[in-house]
Amino acid sequence: QLQLVESGGGLVQAGGSLRLSCAASGRTFSSYGMGWFRQAPGKEREFVAAISWSGGSTYYADSVKGRFTISRDNAKNTVYLQMNSLKPEDTAVYYCAADPYGSWPPPLYEYDYWGQGTQVTVSS
Repeated sequence: QLQLVESGGGLVQAGGSLRLSCAASGRTFSSYGMGWFRQAPGKEREFVAAISWSGGSTYYADSVKGRFTISRDNAKNTVYLQMNSLKPEDTAVYYCAADPYGSWPPPLYEYDYWGQGTQVTVSS
């Protein structure tokens, strides 16, 4: 089992920045592809960004490309999501997830482990 705990969410004004962290424990973090997802009230969960096990490949949803950056530190068992130029439509609960299978980019069904989520609210 892999346990994931997100942190770093909060309330920020439009145009501001936040950095989310996802700390992993339990198994070999460096062998997992990692992703960030979000779910706004009344909407389905949607993909935000993914990073390969080595950190050498990244992939973004069009809605966040150029504003968000995913990164990881395998020595710290942590994946990050730097969010800049935030918009009210970025308001959502943000989840990190782990993919043990290695496809690239990982399809949604490959994410076996999920965190509890952290709330991000962007005010206009």
